[in-house]
Amino acid sequence: MFIPIFFILSFLFSSTNAADFCVGDLNGPVGPAGYSCKKTVTVNDFVYSGLAATGNTSNLIKAAVTPAFSAQFPGVNGLGISIARLDLAVGGVIPMHTHPGASEVLVVIQGTICAGFISSANKVYFKSLNKGDIMVFPQGLLHFQINAGKTQSLAFVSFSSPDPGLQILDFALFASDLPTDIIEETTFLDAAQIKKLKGVLGGT
Repeated sequence: MFIPIFFILSFLFSSTNAADFCVGDLNGPVGPAGYSCKKTVTVNDFVYSGLAATGNTSNLIKAAVTPAFSAQFPGVNGLGISIARLDLAVGGVIPMHTHPGASEVLVVIQGTICAGFISSANKVYFKSLNKGDIMVFPQGLLHFQINAGKTQSLAFVSFSSPDPGLQILDFALFASDLPTDIIEETTFLDAAQIKKLKGVLGGT
């Protein structure tokens, strides 16, 4: 009788000592597990207003991603979640990219977005999404979003990590200092096209 009661009491006391959250201390070190915990926490640490404004889409891809990751919204630190706003002007595109650290859920709020991903077996899954439609993108797979309509599109994307990571394929190849001859051999593109793309995206 004594042993079961001992284990129950031990469980109760250990549970009361468990941390409910770990609001990120942006002034402290950051490691693979995220930011260290902030000592003094207020309700404002759990509220973020940065997704209210429309992102600036006057750029090469005619799109803007406004993140609420742990670096912008310390309240999500350690919780395994985050969110971002996606604005796409007419003709806007989020190029082929991947999030190494998270799966993604996209919810269309306004407009029409063609979205899709490519599986590791090179099977393509894509669809034209309208207001209220949701699509999921499995972790680590290449995916994209394109404004497929004639008006501005808006979506919110949530992630299964407070810091999902991002690698855009075009930027990795053509905004880097990867030598042209290596890109030519590994992508089957000709050197002239590669140099043109490096010129557009700022690679060397």
